Amino acid sequence: MDSLPLLMEGFAGALTPANLFWVVVGCLLGTAVGVMPGLGSSMAVALLLPMTFALDPTAAFILFAGVYFGGLFGDSTMAILMNTPGQASAIASTFEGHRMALDGRAPQALATAAIGAFIGGIIASTIVVFFAPTLAELSRYFGPAEYFALAVFAFIATSSVVSESVPKGLAALMLGLGFSTVGIDSVTGTQRFTLGAPQLFEGISLITVTVAILALGEVFHVASRARRDHPDLKTRSAGRPWLKWAEFKEAAPAWGRGTVIGLPFGVIPVGGSEVPTFMAYDLERRLDRRRRFPKFGKGAIRGLAAPEAAGNSTTGMAMGALLALGLPVSATAAIMLAAFRQYGLQPGPLLFDRNPDLVWALLASFFIAMVVLLIINLPFAQLWSKLLLIPQPYLYAGIAMFCGLGVFATSGRVFDLLLLLGIGLVGFGMRRYGYPLAPLMIGMVLGPLAETSVRDALLSSDGNYAALIDSPITWFIYGLLALVLAFTIRAAVRKKSRQDI
Repeated sequence: MDSLPLLMEGFAGALTPANLFWVVVGCLLGTAVGVMPGLGSSMAVALLLPMTFALDPTAAFILFAGVYFGGLFGDSTMAILMNTPGQASAIASTFEGHRMALDGRAPQALATAAIGAFIGGIIASTIVVFFAPTLAELSRYFGPAEYFALAVFAFIATSSVVSESVPKGLAALMLGLGFSTVGIDSVTGTQRFTLGAPQLFEGISLITVTVAILALGEVFHVASRARRDHPDLKTRSAGRPWLKWAEFKEAAPAWGRGTVIGLPFGVIPVGGSEVPTFMAYDLERRLDRRRRFPKFGKGAIRGLAAPEAAGNSTTGMAMGALLALGLPVSATAAIMLAAFRQYGLQPGPLLFDRNPDLVWALLASFFIAMVVLLIINLPFAQLWSKLLLIPQPYLYAGIAMFCGLGVFATSGRVFDLLLLLGIGLVGFGMRRYGYPLAPLMIGMVLGPLAETSVRDALLSSDGNYAALIDSPITWFIYGLLALVLAFTIRAAVRKKSRQDI
């Protein structure tokens, strides 16, 4: 196999002092923006894009890759410590990770996340190196009907998995779909839900919704409870920044399962790593119910380990899909695709033939970035946990400021700040009345994909709706969805039966 010698040549290029410097800088920047809610890796890459034209393409994309992976590490840090994920992909980590932090196990939670991200990223990078040609073959079997089926799967599965109330989950999903349809219809040119406001003709930015719902909504929620009794957010005694052997054994199977779940979603465009992280979390939760002493809801380490491994394995495969197929499956990958085109490069199978030095140096930098991020995050887990010692008024005021700065930096419009405030109040109301946030984000991210896919499928079949379900892949996806719904209904019936007894 030629991949191994080519990878060794890539390491020779990536380990030059200049490129190694950019790997470290990218990892540090990615972690930093991830730690600050409102600033995600997609935003960081977008802001860095005009600043990197002085670099050669290899150095620039190595920097972007470091930011991409580092952003996931940083997102998890704030999700665990402050229950404020920087991006939707870190929401699943808040469920058990934040409970671990409240229980005085913040350093161990951060170590669990760092190791899980390292394992998922390394395995995904290895698969990308040796199986990139297979990715190109796999993509040929997916058309508009398959993409629509995947979107429907994500909509319904997420709404039922993350919410104790299915109606509330579906309501949140519909709200997200509503946000995604605001603006000018790309096909007919019709205004949709703009209320005649020119500022809404281009739609509502995903960044604005993400920052408002996940970050600013949390700020409002914390502020509303400032005078009530609330848990002590300070770390309590357990300050060792490593895992005991028993904790490692507990987390190891979840790391493996999360990695396996996340790998396919790096190739299939269903909005990035949001869906696999929730699927990994839900699998661990279902397995936990079979135990004699269930731990979920009390800071279960498996409930954090699985989503972290799933998220980074998806990201690693997403980079492979971008290079081998020219297929962006997340917002950050889409921005990197734009960067390739600005450098006069076209990702895809021909990129490996025409620019092998860039491709293999970039693939080698994935492995280096994983090691660098583990070195950066694992020893400093205890230091990051000290963020909990910052008085809440100062900390959340800083988060609110970064929310505003991050949104304004992407658009430069005061209107978007007003929109941020309004949607932030919606996020506060959802937290106040127990509506889940994840279905809203999934609807916002995948709404355009679902709409475009169903239109393309109907146009290519002269309006025949049977085209949406006429392939074995769609049958498999809808069959899997039926199983998920059956298990969800069964669990709900059992829960109601136990309550009635």
